[in-house]
Amino acid sequence: MSTSAADGPFVIDPTGADVQGDAARIRARGPAARVLLPGGVPAWAVGDPALLRRLLTDDRVSKDGYLHWPPLINGEVGPEWQLFVWIAVRNMLTAYGDDHHRLRRLISSAFTVRRTAALRPRVEAIVAELLDELAAVPPGEPVDLRERFAYPLPIQVICELFGITDEAAREEIRACVDTFFRTTATPEEVAAAYPRLQAVLRALIEEKRARPADDMSSDLIAARDGGSTLSEQELVDTLVLFVSAGHETTVNLLDNAIHAMLTRPDQLALVRTGRATWNDVIEETLRAEPPIANLPLRFAVEDIELDGGVAFRKGDAILACYAAAGRDPGLHGDDADAFDVTRAGKEHMAFGYGVHYCLGAPLARLEAAIALPALFGRFPDLALAVPAEELRPLASFISHGHAALPVRLRP
Repeated sequence: MSTSAADGPFVIDPTGADVQGDAARIRARGPAARVLLPGGVPAWAVGDPALLRRLLTDDRVSKDGYLHWPPLINGEVGPEWQLFVWIAVRNMLTAYGDDHHRLRRLISSAFTVRRTAALRPRVEAIVAELLDELAAVPPGEPVDLRERFAYPLPIQVICELFGITDEAAREEIRACVDTFFRTTATPEEVAAAYPRLQAVLRALIEEKRARPADDMSSDLIAARDGGSTLSEQELVDTLVLFVSAGHETTVNLLDNAIHAMLTRPDQLALVRTGRATWNDVIEETLRAEPPIANLPLRFAVEDIELDGGVAFRKGDAILACYAAAGRDPGLHGDDADAFDVTRAGKEHMAFGYGVHYCLGAPLARLEAAIALPALFGRFPDLALAVPAEELRPLASFISHGHAALPVRLRP
């Protein structure tokens, strides 16, 4: 196997202490770099935008580890591995070829532009409710905006969309999803989280089978029971996908966009004076501070020879490095690290690329486009409650955001 990287693989830091620094170090090793994932599992990290786009649209690259990754096939990685759920689920996230097309067709009707637009009044109402709750906080008192605003909006939207009304179930879902994204989780936590979440969702399915409602869970169950090719495991794991990815990315998008505005008053001034828009803020956040920094995993279906001497051998694992790609100087110039809402080209792959492009992207953008102007309009004196350098990142090399975002809403 040839390599374009420096001698020795780059060890991925599971703590996520310096996501952007690691992204730069991966980029510096060439279009594809040999890395070690948690547990010493080898992979290729791809942060070059051109190569990443090429691989994400190549039929010789799969997301189905059961078919194409020897360590999973041979039992060398198991439920205690930190990334196990990312390769073990049976849904369109991991499906390959015809299976992916079948599952995506079944789900895509839920996230059409028209259906997403129809959610606008409800999103606006939830945002208004959250802002009213924040307005009750005494002046000068710190409040965690990630916990009180960035998190509850998308989780409320996705739970309503899928008919998850039980508060205890929502809290259990959150705990499990946090474990999936927290790449410092212990083997015991990892091994317990996936079965726990499956149990919650199987209970939801049982309830919806008995009492169907106007929600996506009931629609999927009806398709399954009505003779579609959706298996029971695929039904459960499709719900796993949507209740996890359906909110985590939007939480981080809101978190990172708010942080960017509070730490760059010149950029916020451009928006407030009409020289840039909130959509500019959203797209530049997705480019420079993507909600998902690195997405595991894809697998080479066969040997893939590339220009520059890099070769992926059959069965090699591939890590998609969206944070590295978003700040690539070859695509965005020497100021690629700068956050600039007036940047002419904000090209990014924060929602993926190709056949696995995120179906929920329009919904995430809609939520951010409503939430951000409403928040800064309601609280024009919004400011961080601690120095920016004291903020802690999420303990993850996958999920990119802050553990907390303490602010003061007014002086």
